[in-house]
Amino acid sequence: MENNSAAYWKATLALLTKILIIWFLVSFGAGILFAPALNSIHLGGYPLGFWFAHQGSIYVFVILIFYYAKKMAQIDERFDVHED
Repeated sequence: MENNSAAYWKATLALLTKILIIWFLVSFGAGILFAPALNSIHLGGYPLGFWFAHQGSIYVFVILIFYYAKKMAQIDERFDVHED
């Protein structure tokens, strides 16, 4: 059981790491660090860097929430700790 717990925790941390990297790149990266480069592209009449800082990051965050829920359900099923 201890080995199964370690594998479950490792899979969970791997998923969280991926999601946090995407979160950082979208919020801090696209909204602040890469904004000058992205501002040469326009989306809906607004510079892309501005759009990511004000709108795009929210959309990506919502998508990440649903992705996390789906992937955690798959991990729970794989390690037989699901709630069903």
